[in-house]
Amino acid sequence: MAETTLWNIDPAHSAVEFAVKHMMFTTVRGRFRDFTGTIEVDERNPDRSKVSVEIAAASIDTGVADRDTHLKSPDFLDAEHHPSLTFRSKRIEGAMKKEGDRFRVIGDLTIRGRTIEVTLDCEYEGTGTDPWGGTRSGVRATTKIDRREWGLQWNQALETGGILVANEVRIELEVQAVKAVPVTA
Repeated sequence: MAETTLWNIDPAHSAVEFAVKHMMFTTVRGRFRDFTGTIEVDERNPDRSKVSVEIAAASIDTGVADRDTHLKSPDFLDAEHHPSLTFRSKRIEGAMKKEGDRFRVIGDLTIRGRTIEVTLDCEYEGTGTDPWGGTRSGVRATTKIDRREWGLQWNQALETGGILVANEVRIELEVQAVKAVPVTA
């Protein structure tokens, strides 16, 4: 009989962030403010554990309202027609037994209705008891994607050569998850 433990991602103590080069020489950072997710840990077969995350496209925040409006438009995320970005894991490689352990989560990232497999490089940051008696665990994850693969093609050529917005996007996640309390009948 499989033992699974459900963990809920705590958005108040987690971050879904990205970074992209602007004009080929500076980095612009942003984040999504509204997201939810769960982690189902298969205690006997950790590689069969599952991660599921949903991100509200309209919650993108780079600190510049006009830029955020453009990123929500059909030129980029098209938040009106594609309100969510999702990630669903397919498999996990490696184990997280002690702080600092590295592992990979391979799964499907859906943006603008297009689904492509990506690999998250992860580091287990530990588990502890919070002041209210709950159990919390932390993971850091990173990956790089080419935004054009999801149909985010908009760009502008620069007079000096190059492009306004880089195609490579670095994604950085800081996740704190809370162990769900089992419900007994």
